[in-house]
Amino acid sequence: MSEDLYQEIILDHYKNPRGKSVFMTSLGESHQVNPTCGDEVTVHVGSGPDGTIQVSYECQGCSISQASASVMSELINGKTPEEAAPIQAAFIELMQSKGKLEPDEEVLEDGIAFAGVSKYPARIKCALISWMALADAQIRAQLTPAPNNSGTD
Repeated sequence: MSEDLYQEIILDHYKNPRGKSVFMTSLGESHQVNPTCGDEVTVHVGSGPDGTIQVSYECQGCSISQASASVMSELINGKTPEEAAPIQAAFIELMQSKGKLEPDEEVLEDGIAFAGVSKYPARIKCALISWMALADAQIRAQLTPAPNNSGTD
């Protein structure tokens, strides 16, 4: 994909956020602040009747932090904790790759647009803030998948 298309995806999520300020009964929430640039996000997680994760957020800050929160919401909403875990891991791995990882579009969908962001250390925190808040909120809500202790892989 071209950098122009990546920028279009980020701008689309920034201008048309998904999952923002959807009020729900929250089992856990986390408020995170990036003191470097002033980005702020609060992520709320709940559980649907079928055990799926329900995510909403409130976010202020740069276009990258807001677009990343929108992508996160779109990717995680309606997934079970077991389905969400590899998506979360893949996005974090992408952001920590310093632009050297080819993202898996089947896993990350619009999240692949942040591949270019991973080349800029000052912007990585912007893209990760909502994902860190999600992980913290899941822990608070006890919506993280149980580790595989069976001894088999």
